[in-house]
Amino acid sequence: MPRTRKDQAPLVLDEPEITSRHAELGGYTVVFEAYHADVDPAELFRGLPDDRCQCPHWGYVVSGRLVIRFADHEETYQAGDAYYAPAGHLPLVTAGTEVIEFSPTAGLNETMAVLGANIDAHAHA
Repeated sequence: MPRTRKDQAPLVLDEPEITSRHAELGGYTVVFEAYHADVDPAELFRGLPDDRCQCPHWGYVVSGRLVIRFADHEETYQAGDAYYAPAGHLPLVTAGTEVIEFSPTAGLNETMAVLGANIDAHAHA
């Protein structure tokens, strides 16, 4: 049975704002994210349908606070909360937040390709 641990998952992002580790487990990707600053990544989702994340996520807030914004409402999750974020959302996180998310790998890869291109465009602007 596939498994991983936070300290064994490959490092994907190590930036001043976020540390993110990803590992694929049977068609799903588990992501361990730690936010070191308040982050509103909405602009990074530009180019996706409705400029919102289209990949569903199932997650758990280890510490801090996560806000998931939809077109018509917001949901706030605190440490200890498990959550489901369907397609059509934008995250908003505060410094000190850690989450563990499970996402379909194909959908996550499509989303990450757009985010990566937007990050590159901002870095070279």
